[in-house]
Amino acid sequence: MKKLLLCLVAVLTVTTAFAQRNERAQRRQQAKAEYLTDDNIFYSQNTDAYSLDRCVLDVYYPTKMTDCPVIVWFHGGGLTSGNKFIPEQLKDCGYVVVAANYRLMPRVEVTQCIDDAAAAVAWVFNNIKKYGGDPENIYVSGHSAGGYLTSMIGLDKAYLSKYGIDADRIAALIPFSGQVMTHYEYRNRHGGSPYVPTIDDTAPIAHVRADGPPYVIISGDRELELYGRYEENAYMWRMMKLIGHEQTYIYELDGYSHGDMATPAFHILKKYVKPRVN
Repeated sequence: MKKLLLCLVAVLTVTTAFAQRNERAQRRQQAKAEYLTDDNIFYSQNTDAYSLDRCVLDVYYPTKMTDCPVIVWFHGGGLTSGNKFIPEQLKDCGYVVVAANYRLMPRVEVTQCIDDAAAAVAWVFNNIKKYGGDPENIYVSGHSAGGYLTSMIGLDKAYLSKYGIDADRIAALIPFSGQVMTHYEYRNRHGGSPYVPTIDDTAPIAHVRADGPPYVIISGDRELELYGRYEENAYMWRMMKLIGHEQTYIYELDGYSHGDMATPAFHILKKYVKPRVN
């Protein structure tokens, strides 16, 4: 028995040392990597002037790495404002990061905002390999309106299906403080109120399903969040769990408001972004 225990200790020691060496080697590789950005790539099938202006994305990628995890990032702004950017917290981490613009209300309807997000993600699936990204390890995330778009395209499969992509191929959906009821800007435009929740087909919570991608919900402090955002996301978490979706998680960031919760939320995002095991 003593010899067996010694053998097990030796195996564990060797395995741990091997894993640590691999992790150090990966960090060295990431540190040596040079990163470039390919700007303003058009991703849409639409050819009108507004689409040509807004339906563009940036790809930030390491030049000396392959099969990298890919993060698609959608900016916030209430679906009425905002512009694409590569988050500083995701730079130099061994990821390929794609930041996409999309058309904005009131110039388009909410369904067109969602369609643009789906078109951008479809472009990533079809093109990211040439930037060193792994097309089978794509994560979708975004803050506020970007979180809403993340949930919609990942849970309502019709949007990505239009572009020949199965939404279940997404490695994980990681919305930061995203609306899951009908978006408040849509309610405003149709005589509603941001304080009176409604649910229609444009609400992520109308598309809860057990077979969706892993779903990581991140919210700010419930006392500081926008329009009860924590509570509606907590309800979404509960409904996903009840319907049988086992990989649904929720985080509340105490002390952080809607606007400033994104900075600590990136730490959580990076916990779920992993190289794919072949």
